[in-house]
Amino acid sequence: MVATYAEIDIASFIDHTLLNPATTQEQVDQWCAEAERFGFPTVCVYPAHVPRAIDRLHQKRPQVSTVIGFPSGATTSIVKQYEAAEAAELGVTELDVMINHGWLKVGKLDEVHQELAAIVETTGQQVKAILETHLLTDDEKRLAAEVCMDAGATFLQTNTGWYGAVQVEDVRLLKSIVKDRIGIKAAGGILSLPQAIELILAGATRLGTSKGPSMLRQRDSRERDTLEGVDQHESQLE
Repeated sequence: MVATYAEIDIASFIDHTLLNPATTQEQVDQWCAEAERFGFPTVCVYPAHVPRAIDRLHQKRPQVSTVIGFPSGATTSIVKQYEAAEAAELGVTELDVMINHGWLKVGKLDEVHQELAAIVETTGQQVKAILETHLLTDDEKRLAAEVCMDAGATFLQTNTGWYGAVQVEDVRLLKSIVKDRIGIKAAGGILSLPQAIELILAGATRLGTSKGPSMLRQRDSRERDTLEGVDQHESQLE
């Protein structure tokens, strides 16, 4: 397993997530500074914090992503579209959109498709469709995946974290459906480096977590321990 940890560039997978409802401006500044320092693809914040994050990351590598219709997905389509359009106009490049699970469960697949497709078309940005897999059966996960791909989603996201942690089995299921056509974002309760690596090996191409910096510290500690072990072994052979 040592080679796997060393070979995977964990930082390149992380959406540095800050979705505590009590988030402060100082925390937004901290998350943006950490994203720049570690080379994370995005900082993911609530829409209210988008302007500050955009300002802090102007002309820097990390992008700003935000959530739409979060965390229930049960706001009206016109509200979701306005929320997404405003975020895109401010400079957000990735939108994590909660689908309407009530529609999905009663078979209103056209409505799910139309809502997501409208956001994709009007914003022109990458859209991650949040499936909230804990609320769905496997058949519903498959339906949701197909509908969202057809609507133009660029990622399927597993969870919000509000209903439990992401399951590796769900990532594997989504990978079996999408193959390599679009990305898979694993999110919800990703707390450790081993857990992150397991999700990546299962097929995740992005990770939503607030624990990115601690994961990188875990990785560096493991690498130091490995190098020290090699040095000790070599000295014993001399």
